Amino acid sequence: MSVYELTFLLKPEDKEESKKIRELLQSFSAKLLGETIWEKKKLAYPIKKIETADYYLWQIAVDASQIGELRKRLNFNEKIIRYLLLKIASKKQVLNKGRQ
Repeated sequence: MSVYELTFLLKPEDKEESKKIRELLQSFSAKLLGETIWEKKKLAYPIKKIETADYYLWQIAVDASQIGELRKRLNFNEKIIRYLLLKIASKKQVLNKGRQ
């Protein structure tokens, strides 16, 4: 399993959508290693006429062969304003980052 960092933005009124995203990750047998919620922030510029969003930062472990399908499912989710999925070099970096 590879370790990834998933950052995504949701409308403030769509807080329940994070539970659906968590269920989506579970359907891919992904493990949630860390979770940070930055709450409501003003966007630097409007996206789809939205000016504020809730920011979520999750560290997940998922099989690299399933990333393409996961990205496709995230793209189809209209509740997600934007997302960024980055591969992290090692699981140890994630665990050390969380302790600081």
